[in-house]
Amino acid sequence: MTDPVGARMRALDAINPADLGFADALSGGVTTAVIKPGSGNPIGGQTVAIKCWGRTVDEMLLKEPVSVKSALGENPKRVYGDKGKLPSTRQGVAAVIRDELTKAQDYLAKKAEAEADGKSFERNTTLEILGKVLSGELPWCQHAHRADDIATAIRLSEEFGYRLILNHGTEGHLIADVIADKQIPVIIGPLFTTRSKVELRNRGLRNPGILARAGVELAITTDHPVVPIHFLVHQATLAVKEGLDSDVALQSITTNPARIMGLDDRVGSLKPGLDGDVVIWSGDPLDVMSRALHVFVQGREVYTWDEAAGEGVVADPFYRESV
Repeated sequence: MTDPVGARMRALDAINPADLGFADALSGGVTTAVIKPGSGNPIGGQTVAIKCWGRTVDEMLLKEPVSVKSALGENPKRVYGDKGKLPSTRQGVAAVIRDELTKAQDYLAKKAEAEADGKSFERNTTLEILGKVLSGELPWCQHAHRADDIATAIRLSEEFGYRLILNHGTEGHLIADVIADKQIPVIIGPLFTTRSKVELRNRGLRNPGILARAGVELAITTDHPVVPIHFLVHQATLAVKEGLDSDVALQSITTNPARIMGLDDRVGSLKPGLDGDVVIWSGDPLDVMSRALHVFVQGREVYTWDEAAGEGVVADPFYRESV
């Protein structure tokens, strides 16, 4: 949280495969995760999709970058407001994003001109990534809670023409018709934490159902470790209790996030040609008493529930059978 423009930064370079969160993920039936930079900067950096089992992040890699993370609202204005520098207000956060995207537009124009003239061109790692957002190659994952921040996110996306994905969308239900009309997907959550800041005052488990009924494509996130990742399915279960259709709830933690993040050619469904990530449950996954019994990643069993011991066992990724 020292540079408000972090587009050149990659979540890929900050992942520890030994983190216990990956074992937790497998125990909750989660085989794949999109890891994103935090929300302290207006432009946080590049996200990455990885499997939840492996020795190195390179072995776990599914796709990178997947998107670019950006943040509106309280977090970036608090971080830089505490430092007494730009951005310390909502208008300042939007201005930083707008300024950098404008630079990226100019950069792309100059790059195209240099290439047409056969001249060399000095690359800029920040503007290269933002250029991929502007060209449509990468979507923009926008952290936004309040309805006014969501409206700002939409305004910026329409001004610069990039594909917007709303992250959190806490007050999205208040303008669900607008979001649905513009066909903007929402990755909602975490759903059962305290209202730890003012922009979360309208957080509620009814909100996913309201969005879905309005026609919004929905995915659910735990924002691990805010809510532990193995509680992902429980968030879906409680959302069903509060009005979300059960089929949509399952889609929101399988097919929908895969499609929203451009990963549905690899994961999210059970069909020929995909990665063979399979979870066998003891019962209906949305039954809070069900548990993941066997978890396969790319066809290999990497997690097993040991009934006798009363605990789950994760396969050691460092062990390799002799060939």
